[in-house]
Amino acid sequence: MKYIEEFQNPDLAKRLLDEIHATVTRPWALMEVCGGQTHSIIRHGIDQLLPEQIELIHGPGCPVCVTPLEMIDKALEIASRPGVLFCSFGDMLRVPGSGRDLFQVRAAGGDVRVVYSPLDALKLARQNPDRQVVFFGIGFETTAPPNAMAVHQAARLGVPNFSMLVSHVRVPPAIEAIMCSPDCRVDAFLAAGHVCSVMGTGEYPELAERFRVPIVVTGFEPLDILEGVRRSVRQLEAGRHTVENAYPRAVRPEGNPAARAMLADVFEVTDRAWRGIGTIPGSGWRLSERYRAFDAEHRFSVEDVTTLEPAACRAGEVLQGLLKPHECEAFGTVCTPRTPLGATMVSSEGACAAYYLYRRLGGTPVPAAGKEANPVG
Repeated sequence: MKYIEEFQNPDLAKRLLDEIHATVTRPWALMEVCGGQTHSIIRHGIDQLLPEQIELIHGPGCPVCVTPLEMIDKALEIASRPGVLFCSFGDMLRVPGSGRDLFQVRAAGGDVRVVYSPLDALKLARQNPDRQVVFFGIGFETTAPPNAMAVHQAARLGVPNFSMLVSHVRVPPAIEAIMCSPDCRVDAFLAAGHVCSVMGTGEYPELAERFRVPIVVTGFEPLDILEGVRRSVRQLEAGRHTVENAYPRAVRPEGNPAARAMLADVFEVTDRAWRGIGTIPGSGWRLSERYRAFDAEHRFSVEDVTTLEPAACRAGEVLQGLLKPHECEAFGTVCTPRTPLGATMVSSEGACAAYYLYRRLGGTPVPAAGKEANPVG
C-alpha cells in the first residue's frame, strides 16, 4: 500500500478485526503510548470494534500534556518580562499554568508568538538583535532533533540573544515507570512509530524481556493500529513477549542516525518531571554543558518558581491509563476545551480532548453537541 486512504480501507480493517476476534480468548489491556494514536482510535471508533475482552488504555504520549506545571509557569514568567520575545507552538498557548496561560500573558502586553519551527524562532533572534528571543522546546524524541538543530545553529552562527526553555522527555523510561507502578495493568504496548523512526527499536527489547510485556511498534492509521493490536494479541495468547515492528514503512531498527547524532551532541540525559505523574529518572533531556549558554532557565534565573496544581484535575490518572477521561467528575462540566483544568483537555493530542471532540462522553452531561466542536485553537 502506498497511499493514506489504503490504510483506512474498511475491507482490510474487517479482515484484521475478524482475525483479532478469532484469536482472543481472555481479557487483555493494551496501552497506546502516543496521543496521535489515541485520537485515531477514538475518531475511528476502533476501541468499540474490538472484542470486549480487549481494552485500549491511553498512555502518557501527549508532549503538551506531560510538560510539567513548573515548566509552564517558568514559560509564563519569562514571557512576561520586558524585552522578551517568547516563541512557542500553538498548542502551548492555552495550556493553563498555576494561574494563567500564554494567551493571557500576550493579552497583558507580552510578546508571545506562534512559530511553526524552532528555526523560525532562531530567525526572529537574528532579525531582532536587541531582543531576547526564547523558544519553548517541548516534546518527545520526535521534536527533540529539530530543537537540537536550532541550538546547534545558534551556536554555529553566534546568535547570543537566542535561548531555549527545554522540557524534552523520553518514552522508554516512561514505559519502565508505568510497568513498575503497583497499579499497572498493562499487558502490552503499542509503541509510537514516529518516536521509533528517530530512535529505532534498540531501547525496547530489554524492557520487553524484563517486564515480560509485548511491545509492538505501531503507526497511526486505522490499519496500523489494528495490525498493532493483532500482533499484540497474538503474542499474548501465545505467551510471548518480544518487540515487533508493525510500522516498517517508517521505522528502521537503527532509527535515524543523523538525528540521533544531533541529539547526542546538543542534549544530555537527565531526570525529568512529568505533569500528573512526577519525576522519572533518566526520562528527559537538557542542554549539554557545551550549549548551556543557550539554556533559558539559567539565563532568566527561573529555577525557584512556585506552582499550584488544580485539585479537581485528574489528568495524571488519565495519563497513566488509570482513568478514562469521561470518568473524571470535572469532564465536560467545569473542565471543557474553553475552560481546561489540565493540558489533556486542551492539547490537540490530549486524551480528554479526543473524548470531548468525538463525543465519547460516557453519559456525562456536557454542553449541546456542536458547541466547542474543536478543542484546540
